Amino acid sequence: MRGPPQARDQSNMLQWLSDVFWQERLWFPEGLGWADIEDRDGRVYAKARDLWVALPIALLFLILRQIFERTIGTYLASLLEIKESKRRNAAHNPTLESYYCHTSKYPTQKSIAELCRQSACTEKQLLHWFRRRRNQDRPILIKKFREASWRFAIYLFAFVAGLAALIDKPWLYDLDEMWKGFPTLTVLPSQYWYYMLELGFYFSLLLSVATDVRRKDFKEQIIHHVATITLISFSWCMNYIRAGTLVMFLHDSSDYLLESAKMFNYAGWRKMCNYIFIVFAAFFIITRLIIFPFRILYCTWVYPLTLYPPFFGYYFFNGLLLVLQCLHIFWAALIIRMALRFLPHNEIVEDERSDRDETDDSEEEDEKRIGEVKKHRALQNGYVTHNNNHRKMQ
Repeated sequence: MRGPPQARDQSNMLQWLSDVFWQERLWFPEGLGWADIEDRDGRVYAKARDLWVALPIALLFLILRQIFERTIGTYLASLLEIKESKRRNAAHNPTLESYYCHTSKYPTQKSIAELCRQSACTEKQLLHWFRRRRNQDRPILIKKFREASWRFAIYLFAFVAGLAALIDKPWLYDLDEMWKGFPTLTVLPSQYWYYMLELGFYFSLLLSVATDVRRKDFKEQIIHHVATITLISFSWCMNYIRAGTLVMFLHDSSDYLLESAKMFNYAGWRKMCNYIFIVFAAFFIITRLIIFPFRILYCTWVYPLTLYPPFFGYYFFNGLLLVLQCLHIFWAALIIRMALRFLPHNEIVEDERSDRDETDDSEEEDEKRIGEVKKHRALQNGYVTHNNNHRKMQ
């Protein structure tokens, strides 16, 4: 029996989309196609269906992460004497809570007076309440440490695995070798697992990004994860595997240094954190701003044109690499700014992407804010006040 017309139309549409998506002219240079990478004579090639393996691997990573953070991460935190920080919660106040949740976490000058009237509290009490309430939503130090320790372990494992997979490969030393025999390049077991583990890990990062410590570059992180997943998947289907392994290995070579610097930062080991951060900054700049654009991008953008005419896959792959390069420049600016700030005075490195706790006992910020509110009111009433910022004797 035939199905209903609507179901047949949907099936035909899906089949048409599949045929368009998998056109050989999109994925291969002229004169080559899917028949050239069919398994034969013991030679195994990459296939799109292999990528489904990354999904259960991502789930496994999420489970392992929970176990790691609650056991090894917690144990490392105790060794470095990082304890659960206790914060005093803001007193229950429905009026202020409603404004905080639905309007803004930072009350405006115009709204402070009205909120004080509605909640029956002084300006200082109101600002104090908002500061405590914001601190409640910020992650505690030990949570940051656990996340950093997990990423450190995974990035270090990925770096070692990539080194083991590439150490005896000629294209690690001669980048022209990555295109020798393209696209009929067989997949080695080490390359297969390196790809699937990397893809599974970035899937797990994308799935957990909503529950991780939220940083100021949240949108850039989402773009990075999506671009990385797309790049890994696309390079696998196109048989750009040699280029893909080099790109992944280059990124893994410095990420574990950053996470270890964060761990020592959260533990209060200032000098150790600074030394590691200097090494990380040097590795990042060399690998992401020198080797990646002038070696990797050259060998994926310029050199292939000497072998075959450009096609859609060529442009798409290099476009994704350019997206990564833009992110490299964005993060390099943050890293250099941090380095310039702490190097002259040996100050502690702060992750500029994270929100810092607002001290619960400091009154400086409140006094400054109250002064601004009073000045704003005076100007609204048509006269100018002088010496707004002096503190009255208690």
